[in-house]
Formats: sequence, C-alpha cells, structure tokens
Amino acid sequence: MNITKKAIDGIEYNGKTQDIRWDDRIKGFGVRVYPTGLKAFVLTYRHNGRKHIVALGRYGILTVDQARDLAIQKLAELTKGNDPYARNNKAISGKTFTDLCADYVERHASSKKTGHEDVRRIHKHLLPLWKKLEVSSITSEDVAALHHKITKTGSGYEANRVITLVHTLFDKAKEWGYLERGIDNPAKGIKLNAEKKRDRWITPTELPRLAKAIDEETNFYASKAIWMYLLTGMRKSELLKLQWTDVDFERHEIRLEDTKAGRIHYIPLSQEAFQILHSIPRIDDNPFIFCGHKKGSPLINIQKPWNRVKIKAGVEDARLHDLRRTVGSWLAQSGNSLHLVGRVLGHSNASTTQIYARFGQDHVREALEAHGKRIMGVAGKTPMADVVELRRAK
Repeated sequence: MNITKKAIDGIEYNGKTQDIRWDDRIKGFGVRVYPTGLKAFVLTYRHNGRKHIVALGRYGILTVDQARDLAIQKLAELTKGNDPYARNNKAISGKTFTDLCADYVERHASSKKTGHEDVRRIHKHLLPLWKKLEVSSITSEDVAALHHKITKTGSGYEANRVITLVHTLFDKAKEWGYLERGIDNPAKGIKLNAEKKRDRWITPTELPRLAKAIDEETNFYASKAIWMYLLTGMRKSELLKLQWTDVDFERHEIRLEDTKAGRIHYIPLSQEAFQILHSIPRIDDNPFIFCGHKKGSPLINIQKPWNRVKIKAGVEDARLHDLRRTVGSWLAQSGNSLHLVGRVLGHSNASTTQIYARFGQDHVREALEAHGKRIMGVAGKTPMADVVELRRAK
C-alpha cells in the first residue's frame, strides 16, 4: 500500500500476531497496528545475514514524511556496512521521555496482556508531565510528587500502579541505553500506599436477583458472556476473545493457548455452561463466540451492560471481576482445595489463591466438631454440646 496519513487513519487491527502494512515505495518501510489501536512506523532490514525489524517511532509523534525520511536515512547507513540500530553502553543523549515511552510501547507493552493499561497510564499520567523532559533529568522527587498527586485524587491503588510502571520504564531505559546502567532508578524507594485485598463476591441471597437481571439484559452477547463468566471464572480478556475453535464440543472443554499465565489452560464445561454456548448462534465470517458490533470482531467491553445488570440486581458495589472471585469463593465454600481452586481459575502463583483460604474454614470447623465428638464418645465422656444442653435443662 502507499502509506499516507489517510491510509493509516483508515487501518484497523486485523487480529494477526504482527499486523504490518508495508509501503510500496520504500522496501522494508511499514506501519504496524496493535490490538490497542496504537500504530507505529517500522523498518525491516538484513545485516550480517540476520533479519531485523525495529520501530522508527509512533504514528502521531512522527508524521509519515518524517518516518519515511528516517527510514531512508537508516537504510543509507546500512549500505555503508553499519547496523543503524546497533546499541552500545553509552547513554543516548537528548532522548526525551516521549522517545522512551514510544520505545517501551513498541518493544515491551505490545507483548503484555495488560499492555493497553500501560498505554492508558502513560498518556493519562506520565506524558502530560514529562513528555518534553530528557530521560536523565527525571528525579526521585518528580516521581514522589506524581505518586502524591494521584493519591490525593482518591486513587491510591492507581497511584501505586503508575509508580510500578515508572519503575519498569526506567529499568528498560538502562537496558536500552537511555541511561547509564549505574544510575539509580528514580522510582526506587517510593513508599506505596497500603492496599487491602478486595473481598467481594456474589452471595446465595444475591444470586437469584442477579440471575434475573442477567437474563433481562437486552445485549444478547453481553448477557451470555456474563453467564459464562459466572459459570467458568474465566478472565474477562480471555472470555471475550473466545473463538468457536477454542471449544471441544465432544470433550465439553475449552482450550486456551494464549493465557496470562503463559501456558495452555483447559476449562471443563459444566452442563449449564455447555447449554449457554449451545444457545449462541454462529455468525458467518465471525470466528468469535461473543460478537461485537463490527463485522468479524468480538465484544470489546461489557462494562455498560454489566452496570445495567448490577443496578437492576441491587448489587451496585459489585465489579465485573467479582464474578470471577465468586467462582473461587463458592468452590472453596464447597470444600474444594485451594490447589483445585487455583487450577480452575488458572492461577500461576499459589499465593494468588490464598484469598479464598478463609472460605474453607467452615469445613475445617465442621470436621473438628465431628472429630471432637468422636474422640469424646470413644473416651466415654459426654460431648461438650451435650453438657451445654444439660446445663440449659437444669
């Protein structure tokens, strides 16, 4: 294609691992489209028998003409036998925080499951303050002031996440040559806000109202997705991207290859979940189970339907992620081990499952009550419950 501003503005992500549209004027010059909607100019070339693909810069920061001129410049260096992107241990002088962010999105965030959150935080919190600053000029005082500023808005958790992102950005800055390796990370040592683990799940009293509200939701695919969320405990991002080819209808099983844990995750389907899937019609030319408004695309967000459902059900304080937490808590309350709960939810770290440990305490209590009565009975002594009853009778 002839890469122009108009052409780039009209491009949409096609779902491939690497969605790159190549220029028909300069060989090796192209524009890459990410699932988040971000677009970046890239250059591919060979040096010493190896193929390289590198980012020239983000579309919007660079114009098409600037990116094309930069590509020509780098290719000219290549004709002299120089690798235009060979890096050494010297810091890149004059590089701004904007340059670092563009590099970070291209080389790191684009491969993360939560990369879209990094992009959002970069644009909302970081670039407005530091976009024109050189990377080396940002201090610990700057980072601490940012953390305090976000915290004052009442978003203590968000403030912590932003500092974690800044820490990663500056680690990458040293790795990629923006800073000397011996320089301290300015996010190091920032005292984070105390966080409490969220402990909200749908109770048996709330469930009938919630079920009725889900069934009455007018967005058909959102309604089915919420039911599947509640029945399987799948992560929202994995659920909404679910394709028909991911379902083994003979084995009653979902097979997820692209998971947060980085390994294949098998999810057995209960009869109820299986019936939900059977009730969803397949749409021609759309591989996704939960179809979006655009042709061939999945549902991107079900927050608005969920807001309607939770208000109608009278569980306004419940978040969508609490449905996944509900699966874990109900499984734990049914006496299932934490190991099994972790396997169902696809946890890669056992500590993540510990939040459900307290739900198993009722069964521990019941087991010890029965054990105590058996011990006292075999010993020929009156169980404590009977003693209490005798005292009441007197």
